[in-house]
Amino acid sequence: MNRQLALTTIDRRLLISGLAAGIAIGPSSTSAQQAAAVTDDKPKVWLDMDQRQLDDAYDQSKYAPNFLQVLKRYASNSASARSRIGEPRRESYGPTAIERLEIYSPKVSSAPVHIHIHGGAWRQRPATEYAFPAEMLVRAGAHYVVPDFVSVGETKGDLAPMVDQVRRAIAWTIENAARFGGDPSKVFLSGFSSGSHLAGVALLTDWKADFGLPDDVIKGAVLSSGLYDLKAVRLSARSKYVAFTDEAEQKFSTQRHIDRIRTPLVLAHGSEETPEFKRQTRDFAKAVTDAGKPCQFFISENYNHFEMMETFGNPYGLLGRAVLAQMKLPG
Repeated sequence: MNRQLALTTIDRRLLISGLAAGIAIGPSSTSAQQAAAVTDDKPKVWLDMDQRQLDDAYDQSKYAPNFLQVLKRYASNSASARSRIGEPRRESYGPTAIERLEIYSPKVSSAPVHIHIHGGAWRQRPATEYAFPAEMLVRAGAHYVVPDFVSVGETKGDLAPMVDQVRRAIAWTIENAARFGGDPSKVFLSGFSSGSHLAGVALLTDWKADFGLPDDVIKGAVLSSGLYDLKAVRLSARSKYVAFTDEAEQKFSTQRHIDRIRTPLVLAHGSEETPEFKRQTRDFAKAVTDAGKPCQFFISENYNHFEMMETFGNPYGLLGRAVLAQMKLPG
């Protein structure tokens, strides 16, 4: 890489602790290496991968044998967090039943606001299972907002309604922040997995033209383990349930519209993720940095895809530290 990614605003303890490393691909597990092994007898459909290898590279469960256990922890840890900080305020940001969001608030006025776009392979997972980071943020003095949105199965494979709902949920939160004690001038965004894809596309929004909001209304974003160019994804088994078209591939590939990004980024992935999820993050970070935009890139050693999300709920985890540092909140 021709230029080193900026590492100025993230706490130096990220590096000292060994939770984050420089720009490199971390070691893969034995099973992941076997799954990615190059074969000579099958045609390559993307880089050095045949169809099976590419399909596996977009199926995180192939690289995370404990994924069901971790997903159950999302739910149980979210329930535990609610038992300590209380139930969220639930609001509607649109007319349909799914267009609701959960707001977890601190006991201070004019607090900064953090909006999280959850993952799930563009398939339905409830916002209620992504409450566990709320305790960290609320105790640090920030609101934590998690919207629900439709699944791609409900839209017949069309990503556009999901993108529209995420954009409207963000706009609603900003427009109503003062009503629930938030500061609309201090709004931050995060995303995980397919949620990072949706959050990345939302960052391309012309907020002034579309919603009458300032162009720089999102002050910072932390995106982990996401998808930023859909070309390879379209070639994978995900095309069986996502209706990729030339227009959708172009429009919803954030990396192809870097000139429209106005938000400082923190990008991250785990060393035990699939080769494609690592490449996607690495390539996006390089493209953003080469374009002269503020961007920081971290790798969390010995974490698989699903475990990465858990670091968001931990002030000592890579994503938790990054979010708190970006918002200038105490750990």
